[in-house]
Amino acid sequence: MERINETLKRVISPEFTSRLDDMKKEVLENPGVQKFLEENAADISKQIVDRSLSKLYEYKSQSHDCVSCPSLEQCVNHLKGYEPKLVLDRNLIDSEYVRCKRGVIEDERKKVTSMIDSIHMPKEVMEASLSGVDLEDGSRVVAVRAAKDFLNEWESTNVLPVKGLYIYGQFGVGKSYLLGALANELAARHIHSVVVYVPEFLREMKQAIQDQSLAEKIEFVKRAPVLMLDDIGAETMSSWTRDEILGTILHFRMSEQLPTFMSSNFNYDELQHHLSFTQRGEKEVVKAGRIMERIRALTTPISLKGKNWREN
Repeated sequence: MERINETLKRVISPEFTSRLDDMKKEVLENPGVQKFLEENAADISKQIVDRSLSKLYEYKSQSHDCVSCPSLEQCVNHLKGYEPKLVLDRNLIDSEYVRCKRGVIEDERKKVTSMIDSIHMPKEVMEASLSGVDLEDGSRVVAVRAAKDFLNEWESTNVLPVKGLYIYGQFGVGKSYLLGALANELAARHIHSVVVYVPEFLREMKQAIQDQSLAEKIEFVKRAPVLMLDDIGAETMSSWTRDEILGTILHFRMSEQLPTFMSSNFNYDELQHHLSFTQRGEKEVVKAGRIMERIRALTTPISLKGKNWREN
């Protein structure tokens, strides 16, 4: 049987030794490795470095500060979105993986996204930003300023203002976009909002009776820290959806002083007229007036004008 010393002499050839020396030289010339060794010089010996060479090489061979990664999806590291960090553990140099810069940004993006619940809202609206609002028309300047005033009041007091905005105007002038932009601004400040496309939501409420989820869905919407009701007035109104759904939500939010934003093609008076007539042709002025009383208490009207961007 061959002795271990003889086996080592046969396996560890001069070429192998040369490659090992080259690898060690390459590793020790790495700026990150050099910095770690300098910071821990009092605790690291040559023997520790030799025994930890594989970990140092693992550290050196991966991307740091996302330099070699075009994107998070194209991360070249062993763990996508993570980079190795050298640590000293039990007289050996080891590596632990920490979130890289792009990974941290993605985590923050997901955290922000999780602060918005969108119900039947289009993707482009939910990706909106205040900086993306075209300020060519003066009414948009007023609307954006009002949205920023809301945000500024929260930042200065750490308390959400009670009143939201009622943004009204013709088709395609950017009402929904503005609501989505504001929702994203709130999310960036870790304020949860619920954005609802009203016509589809009210249709869903009729179906919710059958699957017994009606109460749960109303509770979710009415208790939102910030609620945004998009395109109110575009729905086919019935006494039930007006009084039992919309009225319940608005009454709760008015009582609890929860900020509510709305968009509509109608101004206050036009919306009241719309709410007065049910799909059966019944005229219920008093009940419509009760809903409008809550809307006026919850919002400040802002007229949005300009060209129809959907026609471009």
